[in-house]
Amino acid sequence: MIDRKHDLSLTRQAKALNISRGAVYYKPRPVSAEDLAIMRRIDELHLDYPFAGSRMLRDLLGRESVLIGRRHVATLMKRMGIEAIYRRPNTSKPAPGHKIFPYLLRGVTIERANQVWATDITYIPMARGFVYLVAVIDWFSRRVLSHRLSITMEADFCVEALEEALAKHGRPEIFNTDQGSQFTSEAFTGVLTKNSIAISMDGKGSWRDNVFVERLWRSVKYEEVYLRAYDSVCDARASIGRYLAFFNGKRPHSSLDRRTPDEAYFTALQPIPVAA
Repeated sequence: MIDRKHDLSLTRQAKALNISRGAVYYKPRPVSAEDLAIMRRIDELHLDYPFAGSRMLRDLLGRESVLIGRRHVATLMKRMGIEAIYRRPNTSKPAPGHKIFPYLLRGVTIERANQVWATDITYIPMARGFVYLVAVIDWFSRRVLSHRLSITMEADFCVEALEEALAKHGRPEIFNTDQGSQFTSEAFTGVLTKNSIAISMDGKGSWRDNVFVERLWRSVKYEEVYLRAYDSVCDARASIGRYLAFFNGKRPHSSLDRRTPDEAYFTALQPIPVAA
């Protein structure tokens, strides 16, 4: 919005846009190497103890000789996009223009591909820095239908992943997400509404409502991410892409009777032959 080469001074441009001059001149500081190391460890602890809040994480880190305050832990958790997971009253109000939809899957039997899709975002540490990964999966087969990496938590990369999944695989009957601002945004829900897809959203802080995506993150982290030290976003994108191709096409799942997600997804989509 601010054009530093414009004839108008930066002060007058800021006034016209109703933003502070400080915001114009502010340059974000990179995350320190020490904080990146702590964020990596918080990510690992959160995967093992998703119920742990900033106080418990502070104490767990303290047992590992990492001296850090609760507020610093809370700040890093916010930067990573994670929070303690537990049932609690939803007393917060959605952002203006963001609608919260009811959870539609309680008691529903998932028995075929493209019946229910789901999505979520997770934090991905790199050698120097971090990115965010979003994936769209089919609940029945556990198949990853599309994914995207981003350096920010804006909704754009989530919408891109959704549109790719729809273009390649048709549309599901129900699409389930959490109540993150990316998924409650008009940009995201508008795509679902336009395609006549029923929208389902998890209860606030309830990981079990989207458990299959949480299991995917555990596999991605322990079988890929924690074994690597990505040098760049391009490196992370290529390596995670290769892993997800393996996950879909070669990795058998006990919950799928040792079939791969590809086998479960495409076999289920084949029409059943009719007797002559």
